[in-house]
Amino acid sequence: MRTFGSLLVRGLIVGLFAGLLAGTFAYLVGEPRVDAAIAIEESGGAAHTHDHEHGDSAEPAAEEQPLVSRDGQKAGLFLATSLYGVALGGMFAVAFTLLRRKLRTENDAYAALGLAAAGFVGIVLVPFLKYPPNPPAVGDPDTITRRTVTYLLTLVIGLLAVWAGVALSRWTAKYGDLARLAGGAAGLVAVVVAAYLIFPRINEVPETFPATLLWQFRFASLGTQATLWLLLGFGYAAAVDRRPSRPRQKVVAA
Repeated sequence: MRTFGSLLVRGLIVGLFAGLLAGTFAYLVGEPRVDAAIAIEESGGAAHTHDHEHGDSAEPAAEEQPLVSRDGQKAGLFLATSLYGVALGGMFAVAFTLLRRKLRTENDAYAALGLAAAGFVGIVLVPFLKYPPNPPAVGDPDTITRRTVTYLLTLVIGLLAVWAGVALSRWTAKYGDLARLAGGAAGLVAVVVAAYLIFPRINEVPETFPATLLWQFRFASLGTQATLWLLLGFGYAAAVDRRPSRPRQKVVAA
C-alpha cells in the first residue's frame, strides 16, 4: 500500500508539470489578449491626458509606470503557474488520500479522474459562469474587495454543489443508473441556480470595450484552468494506477 508521502510527492511532481504546461497555454493564447487589452487601456489613458492638456484649468495627468514590466510579467507567468500547480498538486494528493475510501471505485486511476473532474467543476467552472474574469483594462479598483469576496463565496458554493450532486446521486442509485445521473445533475444544478439568484450581479465592462476581445480573454483564462486540471487529473491517475502487469508466459521447448 502506498504511503501518504509517496502520494504527496507524486502530486507535487504532477502539479509542477501541469502548471508549466498550463503556463505555456496561457502564454500562447492568453497573453496576446492581455497585450491587446492593455493597448486599449493605454490609448484611452492617452486620450484622457490629451483632453486635460487642452483644458482651461486642468493639469496633465501623470503617467503611472507599472511596477513590473510586461516582459517581466510574461517571464513570471511560468513561475506563477508552476508554483500554483505544485500547491494544487499537493492539495489534490491530500484530498485523494482523505476521500479515496469514499470514492466508489476499485480503480485508483478512475478515482483520481473523478476527483479532478469534481474539482474543476466546483473550483473553476461554477465561479467562472457567475463571475467570469476580466482583462486588465476592465474593472473598478474601488470594487476589488467586493468582487474578491463574492468570487470566494461562489467558489465555496461550487464545492457545496458538487457535494450535493454526489450525495443525491448516491441516494438515487437504488433506482437505477439513469436515476443516479439525473439525481446528481439535479443536486448540482439546484444549488448553483439558487446561489446565482442570490449573489449580486457585477458587470463593470464598458460598452466601448470590444466584446470579441473580452470573450477571447475569458475563454483563454478558462482554457488555462482546464489545461491545468486535465493534466493534473490524467497525470495523477497515471501515477497511482495499480493495474498489475501481465505475467510472462513460459515458453515450453518442443
